[in-house]
Amino acid sequence: MTLTKTSSGLLSLLFICMAAQSAWAIDPSSRAGDTYGLDSTLLVGLAVMLLVAKVGAEILERLHQPAVLGELLAGIILGNLGLIGFYRAEILRTDPVIAALAQIGVILLLFEVGLESNLAEMLEVGWSSLLVAIAGVIAPFFLGWGISAYFLPNESRLVHIFIGSVLCATSVGITARVLKDLGKLSLRESRIILGAAVIDDVIGLLILALVVGAVSAAATGTSLSVVEIFWLGAKTAAFFLSAFAIGHYAVPPIFRGAGKLESRGVLLVLSISFCFWLSWLATRVELAAIVGAFAAGLVLDEVHFKSFKDRGEHDLKELLEPVTTVLVPIFFVLMGMKVDLRVFARSDVLGFALALTAAAIVGKQVCSFAVAERGLNRLAIGVGMIPRGEVGLIVAGIGATLTLPNASGAMEPVVNSATFGAVVIMVIITTLVTPPLLKSALARRTPKPGEKRSKHTNNS
Repeated sequence: MTLTKTSSGLLSLLFICMAAQSAWAIDPSSRAGDTYGLDSTLLVGLAVMLLVAKVGAEILERLHQPAVLGELLAGIILGNLGLIGFYRAEILRTDPVIAALAQIGVILLLFEVGLESNLAEMLEVGWSSLLVAIAGVIAPFFLGWGISAYFLPNESRLVHIFIGSVLCATSVGITARVLKDLGKLSLRESRIILGAAVIDDVIGLLILALVVGAVSAAATGTSLSVVEIFWLGAKTAAFFLSAFAIGHYAVPPIFRGAGKLESRGVLLVLSISFCFWLSWLATRVELAAIVGAFAAGLVLDEVHFKSFKDRGEHDLKELLEPVTTVLVPIFFVLMGMKVDLRVFARSDVLGFALALTAAAIVGKQVCSFAVAERGLNRLAIGVGMIPRGEVGLIVAGIGATLTLPNASGAMEPVVNSATFGAVVIMVIITTLVTPPLLKSALARRTPKPGEKRSKHTNNS
């Protein structure tokens, strides 16, 4: 039954692409923008991107895999239709409107991730999560750096450092989804994993800010001094502290006052506006906009929405879901479209992708040695930190927009098409292997201190 439904989904995906070909096959001279200057064919492109994203997500969910993988794979198919002679979709890769919508989508995605992160629960397992997170950043970072230096010997050291930063983060969303499906969210190991994953994201974004600053300086022919590096780190830390202070002191009275307004959608509009405002503020201190979006979600708490709930409004996460359902898939499809399948005909690129994947998996297993508490399932904690998911793609996407001078002085992207393809392969594999490995690891119950291990352990 699953195979039949999957085949139907693939046929649907093919039908959508054929319909897109018919739409794009219209004589270009007959295409006219509307009265506001928007090219009407862009609407066809957006329709196709959303439809293939939904079909791809449906197929992967029926195969018990995260929907994000389906959206990514749908983008890879759409972006590589040129291999069969259809080139109309190429314009979507570089269209500024598509890029802007994708950027807004990823900002809202990080806002959503921040909302799902509970600071109180993180503090409850704070030391364990902190130690696991630090180990889960250091090991993958240096492994990624080393592998990049081995496979890309002619690239700048900053390129190798950037590749290391791509491996730092852990996908909170994918790990949480797997633990929820397994009914294991209440385990202490699960709370340590999720807390460490959030801290990983924070540290990863700090590293990203430093690397982007170094790349920007190198692009202008200068280099960052030790003082400038400390200044960048201090600005990043100050930004998060300021965001927490704003969330604690300024946000509650604002939301209480807004709760007296009677018009519809006040909670959603106010929250998204706060997200965009902090995202803008992050860019003003030379941080990525996604850092501000994540901080905005992190500082907003359920108590801020009490006045809205009292009058019967939906939870913010429920209100935000329809918006992210439309905008976030555009980002993942666009990321998939940037993957050029022709580069995988090169054995060196495949070797680089597999080596990155091995580093991503092995690097996170170091986390198990950093667990401070006794009697916990260390293997499950290490496995739960494996998936890179959306965060790895976001960091790689930022790298694709940055440039550095090569040996001849010409500017080249920090993450070129071959490297980006290798990162996508790493993201796909780490996401696919996590659910079965985590299920198996959680089935191996770790006895408490003083308890003898029986020959037949179970998970009950």
